[in-house]
Amino acid sequence: MSQYSFDVSLAEFETQVLLPAQEVPVVVDFWAPWCEPCKVLKPLLEKLAEEYAGRFLLAKVNADENPELSQHFGVRSIPTVKVLFQGQLVDEFSGALPESQIREFLDRFALPAVGGANLREEAAALVGEGKFEEALAKLVEASQATPEDQAIQLDAVEVLMQLGRNDEAKQLLGGEYAQEAERANALRARLALSEGAADTAEIEAKLATNPDDHAARLDLARAYAAQGRYREAMETILEVIVRDRFFDEGAPRKAMLQLFEALGGSEQYDDLVREFRRKMSAALN
Repeated sequence: MSQYSFDVSLAEFETQVLLPAQEVPVVVDFWAPWCEPCKVLKPLLEKLAEEYAGRFLLAKVNADENPELSQHFGVRSIPTVKVLFQGQLVDEFSGALPESQIREFLDRFALPAVGGANLREEAAALVGEGKFEEALAKLVEASQATPEDQAIQLDAVEVLMQLGRNDEAKQLLGGEYAQEAERANALRARLALSEGAADTAEIEAKLATNPDDHAARLDLARAYAAQGRYREAMETILEVIVRDRFFDEGAPRKAMLQLFEALGGSEQYDDLVREFRRKMSAALN
């Protein structure tokens, strides 16, 4: 039996739900064995209760066996989820929602993560000041405080890449990131770009001799990207698109999309990606 999720009946509802709900939000899941959507929602809520590690409690009520509770809470269909906190019904939903929507629902009332969230904010501020070593130390501390928070781990990956410690970043990215899959994949793509480092001065000299060497220009864009010079990389690719959009079976468009993928999931690059999505669209139309 988990300390964060448990079955509850009418007899122990006051001691296991109402009293704890004075201090911590309690999610009450009304379910039944014959209910197909319940078979999806219930294990998902159990998994999230473990992940949130006490930021909310999950009380599972068999609606068939506890009709009094169902009636008291006005349950008309199942699954139905009610949230009790500090003597009040604070939120609810019915039906089996996607995991992303359930996370958004939980985040509206779940208690804040102890330590980790504040440390992550401090680390972000240090990154903004260019203090990457100090930021990494904060993220290590934050990850120790909330080891289930995959966003903190991926923040650490980004800082390691800023420090040029790509082997460590690659090792950290070797794990599974079910909660942050899109961002993890983007970081893997960005790490792959960094392995394409080349001498930009040599390629620039080659282009000065032959400005129509589109292959060299794309090589230059990859070299810029490997150095983290993403705006210059996109501008270089865009120039190839403008000069010859069909070069090498659409290679410049594919290179730009690869960059978009690599920078996805990172707020600091959102504006840059939007800008060049518009520019590429204009160049292709």
